Parts: sequence; C-alpha cells; structure tokens
Amino acid sequence: MAGHGARGRSGGRPTLEEVAARAGVGRGTVSRVINGSPRVSDATRAAVEAAVAELGYVPNTAARALAANRTDAIAMVVPEPETRFFSEPYFSDILKGVGAQLSETEMQLLLIFAGSDRERRRLAQYLAAHRVDGVLLVSVHADDPLPDLLSQLEIPAVISGPRSEHETLPSVDSDNYGGGRSAVEHLIARGCARIATITGRLDVYGAQRRIDGYRDALEDAGREVDERLIVPGDFTEDGGRRAMAELLARCPDLDAVFAGSDVMAAGARQVLREAGRRIPEDVALVGYDDSAIARHMDPPLTSVRQPIEEMGRAMIDLLLDEIADRRPAVSRGLERRQVVLPTDLVARDSS
Repeated sequence: MAGHGARGRSGGRPTLEEVAARAGVGRGTVSRVINGSPRVSDATRAAVEAAVAELGYVPNTAARALAANRTDAIAMVVPEPETRFFSEPYFSDILKGVGAQLSETEMQLLLIFAGSDRERRRLAQYLAAHRVDGVLLVSVHADDPLPDLLSQLEIPAVISGPRSEHETLPSVDSDNYGGGRSAVEHLIARGCARIATITGRLDVYGAQRRIDGYRDALEDAGREVDERLIVPGDFTEDGGRRAMAELLARCPDLDAVFAGSDVMAAGARQVLREAGRRIPEDVALVGYDDSAIARHMDPPLTSVRQPIEEMGRAMIDLLLDEIADRRPAVSRGLERRQVVLPTDLVARDSS
C-alpha cells in the first residue's frame, strides 16, 4: 500500500527524485509543481500531485529555501505615496488579485511603499540583501530606476504595465489603446461633437496608449484632433478638477469628456456641476477602470473596465514562472512575458 507516508527507497523520507520517478517526469518539473509555477500542463500537475500523495512526500520548506537561496517571500513594491495607494481603487484591486493567487502557494507577500527618495534608498538596500525571491512592481513611471536595479541584482520581477513598447521586464497590462478608443467611439456614436480628454500622467505608458486610442478614434471618424481638448491629469481627483477647469476655460463649448480614470472623472464631474453643466444632457462623461466609484456616482458613470484583479493574478503567475525558471530571458525567448488583457466599455447614465 502506497499511502501512510510511504518511505523512499533509502528507507527514509521520500525524495524529490523519487517523486519524479513515480510521476514519470524530471526533477525540475516536480519542483515547478511544488512551487506553483504555471509552466506545467494540467495532466503533468495531476501526475506529480498523485505521486506526492502516494509516496507521502512532504517538502522541507526551510531546507529547500536554504539550498536554493530562497526566502519564500515576494515583495509588491509601489513607488507611490501611501496616500495614493489607499485612495485609488486600482491598487486595492491589484492587491486583491495578487493575494488571491498567492494564497494557493506557500509564498509570503510583503507590501512596500517607495514614494520618497529615502524609502527608495532603503528599498535598494533591502533588495540588495536578496531578502525576497521576486518583486511585483506596480505603478511605475518611465524614468523610475527600480526596474533597472532589479535587473542588475538579477531578482525576478514583473511590472504592471510596461514602461514603453520596448519593455525588457515581464509585464502584465490591459489593452489601454483599445480602452481609450472604445470610450471615444462610444461618445461619437452618442452624437458628441467636441470630445475632450483628461489624461493620466504622461510618463506612464498606459496613459500614452489611451491617448493614442483617443486620437485614432477621432481621426478614423473623419475628425481633427484639437490639442486644446487634451489636458494632462495625474490620476487623482484633484488633478481631475484642475484639468476640467482648464478645459472649460479653453473650450467652453465642449460636450463630452473622457477621463483617464474614474477618480479623475469624479473630480471633473464636480467642476462641471459647479459650472452649471448637466451630465449627460450638456456634457457626457466617461471614466476608466470601472471601479466602485463609477457605480456609485450620480449619475452612474460610463467607464472602461480593465480586469484589475485578473491582472494581479496574472502578475503572480508570471513571477512564479520567473522564479522557477531563472535562465536568462535570451535563452528562453520572450513568449508569455508580455501579457495584455482585454478591456470592455460599461455604458451607464453619464453618457
């Protein structure tokens, strides 16, 4: 009978090699299954799990971590002030997806803020000591030195949204171009003539791609892009207010606004109401993220939904893959390293 904590051939506790032999796979494949890597087929995973159960194999977590120079911990690094993290639904939704996916493994999650120079210096020292097996980078700007630091330290890392089209780190993102385009196409279909946009920070590649979608949707509809109708924001409510006030001063006859986040849309809505503009009768309003803010606004906000929790889950899958397979990227190719998830427009009463 194989159960009851069967002993290995040596008479002691079963080894990884014996599990591999029983499952008919290599030692590395067994290691991948135990470490939660997604680079294993369902059939292979089932075979390994059956062999583990039959032999009564119990991973020696401490010994495994020590032998592999592993900590069984990963860090989610947010290079933003804590106030922004707790005020924007995007971050809590990412964290929810990350936590849900990580709960299926033995890995621990550390949440680290690096919004100030002092915090960044402290983080650099912490990472240099290799106290985590991998890093999730969330909300990274184009000039952020953290991704390059991780590459230099050879710490596996995944970034939420590439810094540019030439991103070298594995990344998970939503279809920002398609999202921006669908928002404007929706407003055009509603008969809007003067469609403005409040962008996110332009050192964020995703914000740039949303503007690309905005421009192309207008041009493909035979309309000129009026640069006066494009005002940068910063993904905050106050930024949305400032940008909306500037748009009304520039182009008081605008009749639609596409905001690069629901939070900015909430700020824009406040300014529009103070100016006596009705939504959607005078100005149609569309946001981005489809967060709880969109559903609870008055009127409920039309918004582009990006699957933020799914993005968090995908980041964990990709990072566990990187940790399990630490060969240089050049030797294993770039497949699966740049993940882009679809977006959907959710129409509500604001447009």
